[in-house]
Amino acid sequence: MRFPRRALITTLASLACAALHLLGAPAPAAASTRQVAIIEDDIHMLRDPLATLRTFRSLGAGIVRVFVNWAAIAPDWTSTREPAGFDASDPAAYPDGAWDRYDAIVRDAEREGLAIDFVVTGGSPRWADGRGMPSHAVTNPNRAWYPSAAKYGAFVRAVATRYSGDYPDPEDPGQTLPRVSFWSIWNEPNFGEDLGPQAVDGSTMFVAPAMYRSLVSAGWNALQATGHGHDTILIGELAARGLVGKPDAAHPGGLPGDFSQTKPLPFLRMLYCVDPNFHELRGSAAKDLGCPTTAAGSQAFRRGNPALFGATGVGDHPYPGDEPPTKDASRDPSFATLPKLPNLEAELDRLQRIYGSHRRLPIYNDEFGYITHPPNRDRFVSPATAAYYINWAEYLTWRNARVASTGQYLLFDPVPTKLAPGGGFASGLVTWRGERKPAYTAYRLPIYLPRTSVRRGRTLLVWGCVRPAHYAALDTSDPQYVRIQFARRPRGPFTTVKQIRITNPRGYFEARVSFPASGTVRLSWSYPANDPLLPNGRTIYSRLQAITVR
Repeated sequence: MRFPRRALITTLASLACAALHLLGAPAPAAASTRQVAIIEDDIHMLRDPLATLRTFRSLGAGIVRVFVNWAAIAPDWTSTREPAGFDASDPAAYPDGAWDRYDAIVRDAEREGLAIDFVVTGGSPRWADGRGMPSHAVTNPNRAWYPSAAKYGAFVRAVATRYSGDYPDPEDPGQTLPRVSFWSIWNEPNFGEDLGPQAVDGSTMFVAPAMYRSLVSAGWNALQATGHGHDTILIGELAARGLVGKPDAAHPGGLPGDFSQTKPLPFLRMLYCVDPNFHELRGSAAKDLGCPTTAAGSQAFRRGNPALFGATGVGDHPYPGDEPPTKDASRDPSFATLPKLPNLEAELDRLQRIYGSHRRLPIYNDEFGYITHPPNRDRFVSPATAAYYINWAEYLTWRNARVASTGQYLLFDPVPTKLAPGGGFASGLVTWRGERKPAYTAYRLPIYLPRTSVRRGRTLLVWGCVRPAHYAALDTSDPQYVRIQFARRPRGPFTTVKQIRITNPRGYFEARVSFPASGTVRLSWSYPANDPLLPNGRTIYSRLQAITVR
């Protein structure tokens, strides 16, 4: 399971932004109209998968991101010796009950019509780690320290075999476990809490990129060997920020050191064995990163690393801190926050071209959200602002044809603890007490107006998404309509000014609307009455958007 990441919270807060960067000009003709909705909440998925999946379905999410934690499944994970005779590639060799939580998830997801994205990641069992892990990290099941790529590959093979669609279901004789067809190879490899160390020798030598290259290769080969070669397979899953610093009293190993973050774009260059000037690495610099040291070796690099060129896409976690989705005051072009996705796109394209590939790898925004105040302190955004920002952010990624998904992390805010009295990473749609935050409504039925002020007689563009509609029939026998409604006052009464039939398979739409006066706009949609897995016939509304007609 996934555990709280306090260091990431601190980093996001300390790197909050203030300068403006835009994701692009008006919506291109090739907008990402089919981007999928990915959502994640491992704690509640593992605790009560069926109830959580039903909530995800009613919200309209299509893919559920689930961490498959290596150490949580492996036998004797705290031991430094692998169990004698253990075949890590055989799902049946793992301890009784080790797979139960994941079996339940894939069964329930199939019944509810949702897809599962298995993020096969660390922490690693101690018997798969290298030497020298700091003592304070040894007991943390989320830590991985120089993990063995070969042993990781065997683990991926076990997971992929069990969820190939051909593996017998232990609870239903004669049946097989459902197939998983969406995979992510590791999580945030540029974050030392997920893959350590990041850098050694006072942070002058980066080691995580080479480790990740080996892990990607092992994971890719395991998926290919188990019949998953045509599945969705993501690499990267990058933390969007990073730190650089010389050793000091607070950070004797420098930064990123053991457990901090490497900036994502330099991490990618090192992963692809390229220097900051986009030349293939040579000599000791190449050797230190496990890269080819000769021209002949570079010519074979693409063939020897098929996942770096053949993956479905690159995962990115473009959290913008507590700023609007168009701002990043860091001015650091090496970050991969939402406003800087164009930098990430250009970087990926250049890396591909160096090796003769012309692929334009899609970017999957599969972990995103805004931490709110409350429950945290005032350095974060209000719940109402978070609701507005997530709609704005989705509109921006929808405009970008390169972005293949929109992400939401979490469903529920974490329960407060002594170490995190405000709840920590409180980016959920629901409070830990079960109260819906404004983001719940905003996520389920997004609305965004790029401009909210207009002269009388002219139109405003209304963009939105009826997220749950993709579970309903969109053909002529059961058409789905969204209503754009207007009121002169926030409390109504509202009247429908335009009705639009939903034809986009993901529920997206745009419409030009003329409004009679200043007031408030919202969307209204009713769940289909003939779907037993959705709230039959109930009408739902978007958040409210104020407009001015001059």
